[in-house]
Amino acid sequence: MMKYIATFYSHYGAIQYRKNCEKMNLEAVVMPVPRDLSSSCGICVRFEAEGEFPERNEEVEQIVRIEDSGYVRIYHADEE
Repeated sequence: MMKYIATFYSHYGAIQYRKNCEKMNLEAVVMPVPRDLSSSCGICVRFEAEGEFPERNEEVEQIVRIEDSGYVRIYHADEE
């Protein structure tokens, strides 16, 4: 399983995303955003997934994959 962090524009978006992870039986936790990442609301969802993960919505700022060497951005709202 790969580990990811999703950041959000609002607390509501983070809570909804965590709930969507749980509906997909993915382990997910709401936590403060790591200093190396920025976020508008200050909280993020760390989750583990293999292949598919919850659909992005307008509240998702970015999704990064956690690797030993750091974070690898796989999605950012400004790049769409």
